[in-house]
Amino acid sequence: MKAIFLDFYGTVVHEDDDILPVIYEQVQATARVECTADEIGDYWWKAFSEMFYASHGSQFTTQRVLNVQSLAETIRHFQSDAVAALLNQEQLAHWRNPGIFEDSIPFLQSVEIPVYILSNIDTDDVRAAMKKHGIEAAGVVTSEDVRSYKPRPEMFNEALAKYDLSHNDVIHIGDSLTSDVQGAQNAGIQAVWLNRKGKSKPGHIHPEYVCRDLTEVLNIL
Repeated sequence: MKAIFLDFYGTVVHEDDDILPVIYEQVQATARVECTADEIGDYWWKAFSEMFYASHGSQFTTQRVLNVQSLAETIRHFQSDAVAALLNQEQLAHWRNPGIFEDSIPFLQSVEIPVYILSNIDTDDVRAAMKKHGIEAAGVVTSEDVRSYKPRPEMFNEALAKYDLSHNDVIHIGDSLTSDVQGAQNAGIQAVWLNRKGKSKPGHIHPEYVCRDLTEVLNIL
């Protein structure tokens, strides 16, 4: 193994999971359509996912824009008076200032081969979060660089080409079964599913390795 491809949010730093329910409740509080907070969350995720998967090449849109657009669509659907660009400010701020998992820095300090960050979040946000935590990597490739998101292969292929690596030279580590595991495997790269939350694995996805944290990953490298 010559290098590691490493997802960032949910893998190295925390996702925005604690912020999202607050947004759902704020939409619900002003909604004129009877609904639960969970229904708002489900609708927002569906709206975001549809925009996300259509966003590549000439149709590419950054995560920040997709986030606002999909939230605005959700607000319209539930006939709320909320303003998307105001409602998600804390969420977008989190992307630049996330908490970090306690095993992340020790992991990065322990590995002896180059680590390359591959992230779906916008470049400036990833760089800001890395700077906050003093994280250094051999390289960073984001969705903005390739105008495409994982699980599409463009980000993986760009990283291989940019850093002169072959599919067999690297392993990808990430917390998303779809974006990270299937995305890497579709690009011919072995994947470690970082299952920090103890989720159940669906039968149709088969990561080469499953680890509970980055400390466990060190044992398979």
